[in-house]
Amino acid sequence: MTREARIMLGGPQGAGLETAAQILTTAYAKKGYNVYSTREYHSNIKGRHSYIILRVHPEKLPTAPREKPHIIANIDAESVFTHFSEASGNTLFIYDSTLSNMDLKKITSMEPEVKARIINLLEAKGYGTKLTDAVKYAEKELGAIPIPLNFKEILSELASKIGITRTQALRYTNTILIAAVATATGIEPLTLRDGFRARFKGREELISHNMTLASIVEEKLADKKGFVKLGEPTGTEPVFVVSGNDAVAMGKIVGGLRVQTYYPITPAADESTELEARENLVVDGEEKGSILVVQTEDEIAAISAAIGAALAGARSATATSGPGFDLMVEALGWAGNNEAPVVVTYYQRGGPSTGLPTRGGQQDLYSAVFSGHGEFPRIVFSSGDHMEAFYDAVKAMNWAEEFQLPVIHLLDKFLANSIVTLPAPDPEKAVIERGQLVKEPIQGKYMRFDKSQGPISPRAPVGTEGAVMWYTGDEHNAEGHITEEPINRLHMHKARMEKSKLVLEKLPREDKAVLYRGGEDFLIVGWGSTKGAALEVLDELEKMGLKGSYLHIRLLEPFPAEEVKNVLQQFPEDKIIAVEATFVNMISKLISMHTGKIITREVLKWTGRPFYVEELTSAVHRILTKGVTKEVLTYGF
Repeated sequence: MTREARIMLGGPQGAGLETAAQILTTAYAKKGYNVYSTREYHSNIKGRHSYIILRVHPEKLPTAPREKPHIIANIDAESVFTHFSEASGNTLFIYDSTLSNMDLKKITSMEPEVKARIINLLEAKGYGTKLTDAVKYAEKELGAIPIPLNFKEILSELASKIGITRTQALRYTNTILIAAVATATGIEPLTLRDGFRARFKGREELISHNMTLASIVEEKLADKKGFVKLGEPTGTEPVFVVSGNDAVAMGKIVGGLRVQTYYPITPAADESTELEARENLVVDGEEKGSILVVQTEDEIAAISAAIGAALAGARSATATSGPGFDLMVEALGWAGNNEAPVVVTYYQRGGPSTGLPTRGGQQDLYSAVFSGHGEFPRIVFSSGDHMEAFYDAVKAMNWAEEFQLPVIHLLDKFLANSIVTLPAPDPEKAVIERGQLVKEPIQGKYMRFDKSQGPISPRAPVGTEGAVMWYTGDEHNAEGHITEEPINRLHMHKARMEKSKLVLEKLPREDKAVLYRGGEDFLIVGWGSTKGAALEVLDELEKMGLKGSYLHIRLLEPFPAEEVKNVLQQFPEDKIIAVEATFVNMISKLISMHTGKIITREVLKWTGRPFYVEELTSAVHRILTKGVTKEVLTYGF
């Protein structure tokens, strides 16, 4: 019996793989399993290769991908050629047998570099370039178990049973994979039906058709039913099935968001579309208002509109990715100068320029921390998993209003596009705090930027009765009028910049940097979505007799220098390893800049693919035992 099941679904973009993952995730969740899935896809609407990796665990929630799937299920020939080399002993390798004579050299959608690498791999072992050769390689060289299914016959049987045409039946192709995976992992038809019902709510005929197809596939795979024997699930509480984008959207709703602006960009746009789907706020059957979600003409307009909403007293945010954030920087500086409490949810992807539009990375750390000319305080902090992302979305809006400055909530594609079974967050930990917001009419003279009582001034929204105020991009006095007088500049700029010190004083330690485990043999240092893989690496290395710790840095600006330095001093220099999805190791340089501590060991990855647990474990082990100082990882397709 395996503790978990690792599943890979491959097919062309637009073939319904994401739907398949959602249906399977819901079905496993109904049984009490914890599920994590991550999606890799090309930057086109339809046709290019994409794949999804699922991990189904009976106890803990995985938050990083692993190698060596127990099941590889392929819709098309390109998926077979791309993923046959991932098979290992007893991997069920499911494919469409009607594609057996497809020649790799004739698949025009594959990138030439990928095709050349696969041809070299096959020919080095004496195989040809047809699909059957790839399947034989997986079987003979790697120990996989081929599962040929005649997709054409299966869909024709479905068409005959439910009275539709063969062409119409093609729409159900992804259900062949769903049913095959469910059968192989022992998911009962009634549980699978729950997955279809969750995805196609109220469309009973569609649900019935899918279940008919599932029964056809289950019959053909009768001898493989329950082949992957999962451990007994321990989950008993209801869970949400959410992506990282969804988790942030949920957090914003709970946190009182009233205006969200955006211009569509991968992978940020899904958050705004989720908010659009839930604009009307209903609590216990009673309407509580709505969220205004605005798609603007560009990112400059998006952040400008969000700032305007913030000045008017609304909790506002915008969401974007690297190229969009570049356009927002001038307005971000304006918000810093005018102490506007705006939130920018920043989803990183591979750069520079358009770079890798649908792949991940952590290369925008400096962009977030150092963006904008001149000096102005901002909060930059990152989330490492879906639960953090939910609560952090609330905190971002609280901090923006409490400290009256821009807040950049830094995430990445790896987190945004992964789907998990998330336990219900505790609403008592998501309390709305609005800082020194003036809610009553102003009596007497109002000075928006009065610093007589400290860096934070009472903030009256534009339109407050009795409040006259001015906002400008120039330096200004307490009322907001433009002035370049040096003593005023000295006073105003110092007061704004002192907010960074105030942030470090007021934020709790768990929002700055968190030390996990407490083993003394070594320390992994990271931030953002590297958390999931790093924590599993600690488990793997402990099995080898090495007990380590993971320092998860949450607050990136202002930087928690004392907290980080205190942890680093507990470990020898050659046992501290930074892990980051960049080329230049930005986090180490940021640490050195603020603490004077130099990290000399590093594990880096910049292929646009996430850290896999096995490759990271091997890299850290080599550094600890072989004297290696740098490892560059490449796993992923």
